[in-house]
Amino acid sequence: MANYKQCLELLGEDSEREGLVKTPERMAKAMQYLTQGYQQDARAILHGAKFTEAYSEMVIVKDIELYSMCEHHMLPFFGKAHVAYIPNGYITGLSKVARVVDVFARRLQVQERLTHQILDAIQEALEPQGVGVVIEAQHLCMMMRGVQKQNSVTTTSAFSGQFLQEPTRSEFLKLIGR
Repeated sequence: MANYKQCLELLGEDSEREGLVKTPERMAKAMQYLTQGYQQDARAILHGAKFTEAYSEMVIVKDIELYSMCEHHMLPFFGKAHVAYIPNGYITGLSKVARVVDVFARRLQVQERLTHQILDAIQEALEPQGVGVVIEAQHLCMMMRGVQKQNSVTTTSAFSGQFLQEPTRSEFLKLIGR
């Protein structure tokens, strides 16, 4: 907490001012929460709810809210992830897909890496026929500072296996409304 107190003082604030006395503690707790993904294992989450199932059609969990922190400016970015996989003998609990998104989003991130980390965790844990991930996010580092573009949305995608083939990829993008 001393580091957060020092940050306030470096900004020119009086860290003993009534409204700021508890701010270093709040900042420390907020940062612990926003970066809790470092203490979580996405593959363990998926393995904890891995079930044998003969289903072999596309499974999509779309519009998964995500909140992350840009590692370049320590400002938030937020948006939605759309994740699909085609089982190859195994499925997972649907909530586990959303939890995998959170595990990687709750770290200092860049959207491009986040997209691939989600794909890689699902690919490794479930060994499906393929995985598709699309993330659409707004970055406060672009909205509040720098170019100040309020309506910009960044879209990233990553595909493996069957999703590398145009018909499968097109079906996924159509089903998520893109």
